[in-house]
Amino acid sequence: MILDLDHINIATDRLAETRAFYVEVLGLTERWRPDFSFDGHWLYAGDRPVVHLMTRPTAGVGCDAAALSHVAFAIADIDAVKTRLDGLGVAYREIGVPDAPIRQLFLNDPNGVTIELNYLGAATARERSAPATVAGTV
Repeated sequence: MILDLDHINIATDRLAETRAFYVEVLGLTERWRPDFSFDGHWLYAGDRPVVHLMTRPTAGVGCDAAALSHVAFAIADIDAVKTRLDGLGVAYREIGVPDAPIRQLFLNDPNGVTIELNYLGAATARERSAPATVAGTV
């Protein structure tokens, strides 16, 4: 069954602008990507390629009428993220989750995809940034 979210893929006519948003605004880094026959970028959070970008195909891949509501990322420092967004002039809205110690920021990428940034507190951020362990491994 499912272990984790591996990546999201965004097919876009605004490849350069979309790459700039995820790198400059959200702080992902561009690294290795297979040599596909179409333009694109793989953007990494740490060692994981979590956002795949590709030019919008003419036909045959994905869905042009997708119903993606939003993508959520965990963040370690909400104040640093807000300072970064403010400095870049990126509009966002902040909400608190009722009856939970969660603060969220919502913003949109150049394609209209809503990005949710979740801050679960310093202890949770430290725990999530620790290397993962798999049950039954030594």
